[in-house]
Amino acid sequence: MDAKRMMSSTIWIAAAVLLTGCTAASDSALPTGDEAVELDPATFTTEIDNPYWPMEVGTQWVYRETDPDGDLMVTVTVTSDTKQIANGIEARVVRDTVRRGDEIVEDTLDWYAQDADGAIWYLGEDTAEFEDGEIASREGSFEAGVDGALPGIALPADPQPGMAYRQEYYAGHAEDEGAVLGVGELVEVPYGAFDGALLTRDTTPLEPDVEELKFYARGVGPVLTLTSSGGSGREELLEVTTVRDGTGTGPLGSPD
Repeated sequence: MDAKRMMSSTIWIAAAVLLTGCTAASDSALPTGDEAVELDPATFTTEIDNPYWPMEVGTQWVYRETDPDGDLMVTVTVTSDTKQIANGIEARVVRDTVRRGDEIVEDTLDWYAQDADGAIWYLGEDTAEFEDGEIASREGSFEAGVDGALPGIALPADPQPGMAYRQEYYAGHAEDEGAVLGVGELVEVPYGAFDGALLTRDTTPLEPDVEELKFYARGVGPVLTLTSSGGSGREELLEVTTVRDGTGTGPLGSPD
């Protein structure tokens, strides 16, 4: 992205953050904080077709993440695997693998399902951080229905500016929150330029100084993540492909 476009983008993002409190929309069905929810497993599906993040089996997104220690490559794959979550819902397994060069630094199995209205729910993750090829930490792993962990919303069915919701809740470990800032945004990444994009803001009370802005393009999914506070990270979409059946179904540390 050239300097002129980057400056314009930076100004626009700052304006969007300032205007957040000027719009108001709500959806009483969206959980917040540690609010309990009653979900009927029979109303959920592993066939996820929310237009802002369609998760067709075999879809793989590749991102470049700018990091102070050097660029990282992030590969997200919708696997053919499903998992029965402790709260009774069957979830789609989506693999998220972060590499620095040829070395895996983090590998995660995320669990998603879609409700009858089209909202994508996040039901937990099995995650591992690696050092020198060995698992160094499992911090952040949780499963809805286990040890007080609760499901959250990855994306609402019909996002509207002003909506706020929890994305995950496992007290002291995973307490991410989301809010919708806009639904008609322009965004450009190496993969392409998009209009009509969804813009959200992600925060967590566990790191109150950190804030991320995320853009989702219709028919594609997440295309750009910017750390707007507490850092200067940027994760941008490079390509979207379809991979062979069985990709991403190996154990943590062996994604291929």
